[in-house]
Amino acid sequence: MPNDELTAQILAIFFAATEPVTLEQLCQVFPDLDAARLTDHVSQVMQDFHSLQNAVEIRSVAGGYRMTTRPEHHEIVRCYLKTRPSAKLSLAALETLSVIAYKQPITLPEIMEIRGIKGTSTIRTLLEKKLIQTKGRKKVVGRPILYGTTREFLVHFGLNDLSELPTLTELEEILGQDVVRSSATQGTQGTEGTERT
Repeated sequence: MPNDELTAQILAIFFAATEPVTLEQLCQVFPDLDAARLTDHVSQVMQDFHSLQNAVEIRSVAGGYRMTTRPEHHEIVRCYLKTRPSAKLSLAALETLSVIAYKQPITLPEIMEIRGIKGTSTIRTLLEKKLIQTKGRKKVVGRPILYGTTREFLVHFGLNDLSELPTLTELEEILGQDVVRSSATQGTQGTEGTERT
């Protein structure tokens, strides 16, 4: 990797950033460089950085650049993260978030119909964590609120955009069962009630 000052500065920014670093932000930090040159330089930095080691990578996430661990190390990193206290999402919240991610924009009654569970508290939890947001109201009787995912959702799950979400078939292969398809398409029969978030 070239040991020039610009490369070192860009890597330092990526390392220090808690959110994906956008090209616009880099242009503000380096006003003497145009966007095209910065884009080319970042691409070269990414390529050189990836060739030097296999632990960490710089990825395009949510419209910006972010330093992350490589996918092959996710399990060991997950084991480490379990050793420290954190504000985890419950299974109910993850299920609700999955339905919203794949079916958005979607209303609460539609979410409840798919999941077969009354889950108003999970919506509140996801809104508080800024993983979902309101997307207006559906033009039907009662005009229920529509929900969709946020940029924070993309950041949290390391996605550049929603097209990077795994397909239902891929999820089934990962889980080794048909739970994903059944919960995302028809809901769970006979499980109405409340749930914890």
